Amino acid sequence: MPGTAAEMYLPHFVVKQKLTMMVNRYEVSESDAAGNPTRLMALAEQKRMAFKEQVTFFSDASKARPVFGFKARKKLDLNAGYDITDEAGAQIGYFKKDFGASLLRSTFHIEGPGYAGTGRERNQVAGLLRRFTELDVIPIHFDFVDAEGAPLFSVERKMSLGDRYRVTVPDQRVDFRVAAAVAVALDALMS
Repeated sequence: MPGTAAEMYLPHFVVKQKLTMMVNRYEVSESDAAGNPTRLMALAEQKRMAFKEQVTFFSDASKARPVFGFKARKKLDLNAGYDITDEAGAQIGYFKKDFGASLLRSTFHIEGPGYAGTGRERNQVAGLLRRFTELDVIPIHFDFVDAEGAPLFSVERKMSLGDRYRVTVPDQRVDFRVAAAVAVALDALMS
């Protein structure tokens, strides 16, 4: 694989959304190859009905230590890009929804140290059904690939009480925090 391994590389992990009355809570856990959570890596909360301009991930439920996050470059701009930062505030990645391409199939562009790529919904029909029917049972599956078409990572929503996403990262250049931020953003920005 080209390039060097990311500072925080995980080959697979899960993101579980827990629904509460006032907030969307996301738990990000390292997982075994079968997708079973093994160790909590971070959690984030987002107030329901709030603008989705910033999400901060914490090391645990005490929320005493932020460990990474993403923030819109512009407020109230649907075409804004999002910077992904580490706990010190240094940029470790970037993503942006491509609204033109997303009319038929949701599409995102992503950048990180040593790579750039595009992620699209696997199934255009499922994407259109989800968009126009508001059925929350339609799967969300995204594949992110680099410019040569090599896989960077994938995000697959598994249906359960609260959404559960399985994230597989074959490219060691992709930092776990970047893939986790994008997985949560897919849920938050497409809801």
